[in-house]
Amino acid sequence: MTPDTPLTVREITAHIKLLLEHSELLRDVEVRGEISNFTAHSSGHLYFSLKDESATLSCVCFRSSAARLGFVPEAGQRVIAGGEITVYEKGGRYQLLVRRLRPDGLGALAEALEKLKAKLSEEGLFDPSRKRPLPRFPSAIGLLTSTTGAAIRDMVTVISRRYPLAKLVIFPTTVQGEEAPESIVASLRRANATPGLDVLLLGRGGGSIEDLWAFNDERVARAIFASRVPVVSAVGHETDTTIADLVADVRAPTPSAAAEIVAPDRQELIAGLRGLHQRLALALKRRAETAQHRLAAVGSRPALRQPERLTAEYAFRVDEALQHITAEMQLHTQRCAARMDAVTGKLSALGPPAVLARGYSICRHAEDHSLITSTTQVRPGEAVEITVTDGPFLAETK
Repeated sequence: MTPDTPLTVREITAHIKLLLEHSELLRDVEVRGEISNFTAHSSGHLYFSLKDESATLSCVCFRSSAARLGFVPEAGQRVIAGGEITVYEKGGRYQLLVRRLRPDGLGALAEALEKLKAKLSEEGLFDPSRKRPLPRFPSAIGLLTSTTGAAIRDMVTVISRRYPLAKLVIFPTTVQGEEAPESIVASLRRANATPGLDVLLLGRGGGSIEDLWAFNDERVARAIFASRVPVVSAVGHETDTTIADLVADVRAPTPSAAAEIVAPDRQELIAGLRGLHQRLALALKRRAETAQHRLAAVGSRPALRQPERLTAEYAFRVDEALQHITAEMQLHTQRCAARMDAVTGKLSALGPPAVLARGYSICRHAEDHSLITSTTQVRPGEAVEITVTDGPFLAETK
C-alpha cells in the first residue's frame, strides 16, 4: 500500500480501530462527563453520550455490564464511566464501551441513592409488614462478611461468648469495591441454599459512602428481599444507613450489635432459669401447704372422726326403704290373688261342667263325635252320643 493508492472506507476504519485498540491508555480508561441522549433498549443495552463543555463521546453499555451498575442512569446525570475505546465500523465512529459506571461526586451519589430508595419503597421492599421476626434461640447462624475484616472477629467473639450453642457458618464475602454487589448476592444465594440456617448476619465495618456503596446496590436489595431466611443488616457504624438496612428484616447499628441481637445472653438465660426454678419451688411449697391445711380441715369434720354416725343414718334409710318395698309387694300380691280368684270363679261359672250341671247336655254324632247344634244335622234312626253332667250315653233319633 502506497500513499498514491486509494483506500476504502472500511480499510481506513479498520486501521483507526487497530490504532485505538492497541493504545494502552484507551484500553482501560475512565471518563468524566454528563449523560445525554440516554436510551435504554429493550434488549437491556444502554446507549448514551458523555459530554462536557466542548466535546461529546458516544457510549454503549451492554446488558451484562448494565445489570451490574447498581443504579439507573438518566440524562443530565454526571458520572464517571470506565471501559475501553472501540470503533463501531458500520457507523464509522469511535465510542466508549462502558463496563462500569458510577455517579460523579457525593452529591450525585446521594441523588442516585434517593431515587433508588423511592423506587424500591414504591415496590414495597421497605414495607414493615413483610419483615419477619428473628428466632429467639437460633441453632445455626450464617455470617456474610469479609473474612479479613474486624467485623467477622467482632461477630464471632460476641456470639461465642453470649450463646456458644449456636453453630456459625461463614460465607466469605467481598464487601467493598466493584465486585462487592455480585459477591454479596452470591453469598445470600449460597446461604439460602444451606439447610438449617435460622438467621443471616450481613455486615461490615464503617467507611465512607463510597466504601459502603455496594450495600446501596439494587441487586443486593432484591437479594435480601428474596431471602427465605431472616436477614440482619449490620453495615457501617450507627450513623450510616444503607438500602440494605432498609430492606433487611432487622437493622443493627454495628456488627457487634447485630451479634447481640441474634444471640441470647447465656448468663441472662441461666439467671432466668434459676429464677423460674425458685418460683416453681415456691409455688409447689405453697400448694403443698394449702393441700395440708385443706386435708387437716377435712379430717377435723365430725363425720370423719365418727364415720359410723354417717353410715348409721344411711343404714336407717335403707331399712325404711326395704320395709316400704316389702309392704308394697305384699299388698300388690294380695290384690293380684283377689283378681285371680274373681276371674277363676267367673271361668268356673261359665265353663262346660257348670252348664251341664244346670240341665244342659251336649250332642255329638256317634260315629265321628262331631258336635250337633241343629236338628237338620241328624236323620231318624241315627245313633247319637249325649253327654250330661255325670257322663255320656247313646240314643237313637226318631
